Amino acid sequence: MANTSIDPLIMCRIIGDVVDEFVPTTAMNVYYATKHVTNGCSIKPSMAFNPPTVTISGLPNELYTLVMTNPDAPSPSEPYMREWVHWIVANIPGGTDSGQGKEIVPYMAPCPAVGIHRYILVLFRQSIYVDQTIEKPNIITRANFNTRAFSHRLYLGVPVATVYFNAQKEPIKQRKNV
Repeated sequence: MANTSIDPLIMCRIIGDVVDEFVPTTAMNVYYATKHVTNGCSIKPSMAFNPPTVTISGLPNELYTLVMTNPDAPSPSEPYMREWVHWIVANIPGGTDSGQGKEIVPYMAPCPAVGIHRYILVLFRQSIYVDQTIEKPNIITRANFNTRAFSHRLYLGVPVATVYFNAQKEPIKQRKNV
């Protein structure tokens, strides 16, 4: 029997481009306003101007790290900036939401210039508390981030949950006023 939460991640190369194969063990729900993010859904960049609400299961004594990246920067056909880091939140207590954690890299809204981009939210269970002296990715450029290397450096191991959405540039006349 196929694992339906993993299949879309393989088909759209999330597993491969960003993370290695894993077995989801934690429930994660992502919402932009009232829009529930499910694998492969479309989110307009204007809808994603503010950080999503990310709720996770787990116990209060467990800590989690959330990483959001775009492996298609600057374009899906030439992703030479892969991965572009959009957001990192650490020390999120289980059973709460991303607002309860420590923001390591401030949120940057999706802003695809060309083509349809994949935006991936990856959740890791922490083995240790992440303090503020963590070596931050280059916040100025955000380019060439590596989720696997970041996970290895912080002893995070394999993901416990992942979800991705697609976004593309909106025509100016269709953008929501923000």
